[in-house]
Amino acid sequence: MSDRDEQPTLRLLGVVEVHNVACFRESILWGAGGSAVSGLLHFLVTSRVRRSLHVGCAGFILTTAGCWLLCTVQQSRTRFQQRMIQQALRNSLIYEGTSMDPSRRHGSPPGGRPPSTPPL
Repeated sequence: MSDRDEQPTLRLLGVVEVHNVACFRESILWGAGGSAVSGLLHFLVTSRVRRSLHVGCAGFILTTAGCWLLCTVQQSRTRFQQRMIQQALRNSLIYEGTSMDPSRRHGSPPGGRPPSTPPL
């Protein structure tokens, strides 16, 4: 057994395994930083403890949600680009040397280069 199999997994509310959620760790870390900064700045400006705690909690929620959303969108874009590149490579291997080869233009010789034109 590997070390990963032996470690107990952390479950959120007993249902969701945390290590399987994309961008979870980064979002929580950024949320903690956003919480500390927003709560501390609000306290330094207003000197109200209870409201600063509420602002810190709101900062945690907003920073965590925003970071998770941005990270998820970025991962989705990356996965989409990877799929497009894999599909293009697969198609280039399938159609290479045929009349449906996308690198060949209509009327070009089999080498893929357009016919040369004499200089004027």
